[in-house]
Amino acid sequence: MGAPELSTARLKLREWRRDDRVPFAALNADPKVMEHFPAPLPTTESDAMVERILSHFDRHGYGLWAVEIPGVCAFAGFIGLNVPVFEAPFMPCVEIGWRLAANTWGHGYAREGAAAVLRWAFEVERIEEVVSFTVPGNLRSRRVMEVIGMKHDPAGDFEHPLLPVGHRLRTHVLYRLARGLSP
Repeated sequence: MGAPELSTARLKLREWRRDDRVPFAALNADPKVMEHFPAPLPTTESDAMVERILSHFDRHGYGLWAVEIPGVCAFAGFIGLNVPVFEAPFMPCVEIGWRLAANTWGHGYAREGAAAVLRWAFEVERIEEVVSFTVPGNLRSRRVMEVIGMKHDPAGDFEHPLLPVGHRLRTHVLYRLARGLSP
């Protein structure tokens, strides 16, 4: 089952192609991009992540779309939906997330793509609520969450169970948006 394609004025959210793996590995190896993650990913882990993304599309019919900026960049990263596999008080849930190459930051691509994904999630998939989470210091991502209409839920903030107690990135903030409340 292929991924549906989403388009905005400047972006194409599309299926992953084999040639996306090299720029994705470079993105995942960039310390700037991975600042709010435990560590940059080696190529083998980046490739394994692509396999998980493809499997997610097969299971759910949606996932983390490859982002293309026509005329600018054949592969800029991903924006999309994910069903997390760890346990947390707000589970089960559908999460919206993004990871874009640093040279594409500051142009509104994450906001534009995430808004399109939210519309699709609420209008096509009829998902009742979408969440997003990150570490408190990831102000760029938190700003995107707020611009697309998500609200911080301080009561939902949590300690990420896949990170060890005391890890500098263990504390996460939770944002929510219910269908019908999107901008």
